[in-house]
Amino acid sequence: MNSNQLLQTELNKRILVLDGAMGTMLQRYKFTEEDYRGERFKDWKFSLKGNNDLLSLTQPEAIAEVHRKYLEAGADIIETNTFSGTTIAMADYHMEDLVYELNFESAKIAKKVCEEFTLKNPEKPRFVAGSMGPTNRTASLSPDVNDPGFRAITFDELRIAYKQQAEALLDGGSDLLLVETIFDTLNAKAALFAIDEIQEERNIKIPIMVSGTITDASGRTLSGQTAEAFLISISHLNLLSVGLNCALGAKQLTPYLESLANNSEFYISAYPNAGLPNAFGQYDESPEFMAEQIREYAERGLINIIGGCCGTTPEHIKAIANLVKDFEPRKLSVVSL
Repeated sequence: MNSNQLLQTELNKRILVLDGAMGTMLQRYKFTEEDYRGERFKDWKFSLKGNNDLLSLTQPEAIAEVHRKYLEAGADIIETNTFSGTTIAMADYHMEDLVYELNFESAKIAKKVCEEFTLKNPEKPRFVAGSMGPTNRTASLSPDVNDPGFRAITFDELRIAYKQQAEALLDGGSDLLLVETIFDTLNAKAALFAIDEIQEERNIKIPIMVSGTITDASGRTLSGQTAEAFLISISHLNLLSVGLNCALGAKQLTPYLESLANNSEFYISAYPNAGLPNAFGQYDESPEFMAEQIREYAERGLINIIGGCCGTTPEHIKAIANLVKDFEPRKLSVVSL
């Protein structure tokens, strides 16, 4: 059975647990500029602190350790450390030429740790999701209020960048691809178009998770779509799952998640923040409190995949995993894979 079929089998058996925040965990290491640089980039002309994706090359043991902690906490799926792994986002650090290597190595690290855990317990196979973030550009909106027709990036530029990232993530061993934290559906469409090209060229079937983000209480993405409109925009594709992550806490996400669950034939995913950030940008929800917020998702049969975004830790994932193990996954009306 290949990983695609195995993933499908597991999704039909139980609610799968996604990992928590990579950035939250990396903050605990208090890495300095020198740590980010390592020996290889010690003479780089530009500041590198904050480039978390680079740590897959300069601090790979820390990345592996974070993955390991989430798997020990009960995660079934871990995300690669590649949220900003496109030429578009890496331009901030003048590291566009490293994009393939960053994604390939990140996927390799995650795959190796997953294989360790699957070997120890074959009854609970672990999977690697290649993380594809939204980039720091938007194809639908102008960054200049005085020129609403201006666009900082084109669809084709996004497609090319995403394709390079996706190819490297797959070559490094990712079992599925996760197009996540979507605030502009046009960006996501470019990513999905690129993935579709790879499927055709390689004659393979890639399980694809798509996860949007509702940015405020209006219930819309940054580019103005409701959850239903977002779903309709991507429903023509053969996706593994559709869902929501980031921006809001679990409770605030419930009505929008319900909207997706009621209208979709795909599996449903959710990985909310640990509440809303406080005045200092910190997340206050304890693991126990967050798990209780998620109980409603499970009781109402809204989810197939559950995890955590900003502010979540292995303790949060452990509490969530312990909660959802007693619940049945949401039933699909039509199997999409």
